Amino acid sequence: MGDLDVMPQAKAQGVRIACPARGPQVGLKEGLVARSLEARQFAYCPYSSFRVGAALLTPDGSVFTGCNVENSCHNLGVCAERNAISKAVSEGYRSFKAIAIASDLQDQFISPCGGCRQFMREFGTDWEVYMSKPDGSYLEMRVRDLLPLSFGPEDLKMKKETPKEF
Repeated sequence: MGDLDVMPQAKAQGVRIACPARGPQVGLKEGLVARSLEARQFAYCPYSSFRVGAALLTPDGSVFTGCNVENSCHNLGVCAERNAISKAVSEGYRSFKAIAIASDLQDQFISPCGGCRQFMREFGTDWEVYMSKPDGSYLEMRVRDLLPLSFGPEDLKMKKETPKEF
């Protein structure tokens, strides 16, 4: 697997573009992307027909998958990334190594929505995000690069001005 020099400005921002692995030498990243592509098949998206799958890797090697689940009351839908993270959190995990995201978009890499970026950020900024295409190629970024100047749990512990009584 090699980097593509299609987007040199992206490399300068910490983005890696990778081609899908061929043959028996499928690596960890490609395997995680493959799991996200599989998870996409379970998406419940009768309103948008926009399938998304995610596969989340924990430090001990466990993988949690998720898919988007829509609802007729649109704001109650759940994105694939939040679904996978919530599954892992419900099993006691609080730190993550990587998440791969897949959709049916053929001409561009799937990118997490703003809400999912903030949801990922809750669990740290120094873990990898693989945004893929159906052919298995992917962009590699870190959470901190997807949500710069972000707000997180540590910000709640910072010194605050005491409000005056009303």
